[in-house]
Amino acid sequence: MPRSFFPPSSLSRRRFLAATGAVSLGAALAACGGDGEAGSSGSAEPVSQADIDKAMKTPTELTFWTWVPNIQQEVALFEKKYPAIKVKVVNAGQGVAHYTKLRTALKAGTGAPDLAQIEYQAIPTFTITNNLLNLSPYGASALKDRFVDWTWGQVSGPGGEVWAIPQDTGPMGMLYRKDIFDRHGIQVPKTWDEFAAAARGLHKADPGVYLTNLAANEPAAWHGLMWQAGAEPYAVSGKSSLSISVDDAVSKKLARYWGGLAKEGVISTDPDFTDAWYAGFNKGRYATWLTAAWGPGFLSGSAKPTAGKWRAAPLPQWDASKPASGNWGGSTTAAIRSTKNPIAAARFAQFLNSDPASARMFVTKQFSFPATKALLTDSAFTDDAPVFYGGQKVNQVFADISDTVSTSFQWPPFLDQAATDWTETVGKSLAGGSGTVDALGAWQSRLTAYAENQGFTVKGA
Repeated sequence: MPRSFFPPSSLSRRRFLAATGAVSLGAALAACGGDGEAGSSGSAEPVSQADIDKAMKTPTELTFWTWVPNIQQEVALFEKKYPAIKVKVVNAGQGVAHYTKLRTALKAGTGAPDLAQIEYQAIPTFTITNNLLNLSPYGASALKDRFVDWTWGQVSGPGGEVWAIPQDTGPMGMLYRKDIFDRHGIQVPKTWDEFAAAARGLHKADPGVYLTNLAANEPAAWHGLMWQAGAEPYAVSGKSSLSISVDDAVSKKLARYWGGLAKEGVISTDPDFTDAWYAGFNKGRYATWLTAAWGPGFLSGSAKPTAGKWRAAPLPQWDASKPASGNWGGSTTAAIRSTKNPIAAARFAQFLNSDPASARMFVTKQFSFPATKALLTDSAFTDDAPVFYGGQKVNQVFADISDTVSTSFQWPPFLDQAATDWTETVGKSLAGGSGTVDALGAWQSRLTAYAENQGFTVKGA
């Protein structure tokens, strides 16, 4: 049975801070040159099957920018089915490098690929500048039921547009040290109240151990926790109207909870993905990791001395009668609106992520966590029982969690700014152990000022 997680060699963690590249929204808006309304894509009329058949038999070369390692294996399946179409795979970088190069090419009006890997949280940054091709006229809408509901909500628009095809996901759960739990008589917490009580008890009993680490430099985890709690921090309407509510009642509940635990000193706030953070897992400093579905594979490669001691569970709940989770990470395949081969590009994006053989290959070759319902219910995937987790069927745990992720969460069109401002306000308060609720207000103010400076009309919390 193949491993079914992101391995360390594939850079498992989806860096939230790098999601949109180092360009301002003003520069991004300039890139579309006022070409129509945000979200337009030319004709929304369905393309005829005859036109599709003709295009797929016409010799064509597509250029696809992606950071996914060894994706040529999946591409080969497409080229075998459509031998007239050749796909040139280009690794233009990851995170900042990838998105900056893409923005530069779009602004210059030359050099942009036909398709690009786009993370869920970056999609609004490109739809608001009218850079993505609406895939709906090319048959993408028919794929809706193949994908987990919340992923389709991330890639589709209110008018039935389909901006990208889901590829992989990161529903959030909790990895925990069973040996530490057993030693201290800790039951797996079902609610956040139980989690807080366990945090206090554990640190009192063993001051060198924390129930968890909430990294003060990790806005992605905070957004995932907001998502789980039911927050709706961002909402874009049209091209110029934006709602920002990062200090609403739900967010303040989170701030009081996590800020309180940090102030008490019963959780740590160490920066993540540092040498000290890795050492913390290996030396038993952290008894849990609130992470995404790629986390189990990452941890198994980064904390090998702890093999057999870890287990997986859903996140603790605010309301145990209504299981919920958020998402951290995952990406899609999007076609760029400027492509000269829209039919071939659109069909490639669909095939790559919905063809059963190709979708399975992402799980078995790149160790991605799947976005298709078929794979999430496939016993070949869900029955995997890694030794690192004591033979627990960890994939099944996260597959079940995936069903509880809300479909309504949205992202802003300037994610880089949101992440930077969070780190300098909320993250700083967590690290300092005080003022987290007040820090939300500062985050709200900074984001509002930035958005208004970029020409948005902003509705606050």
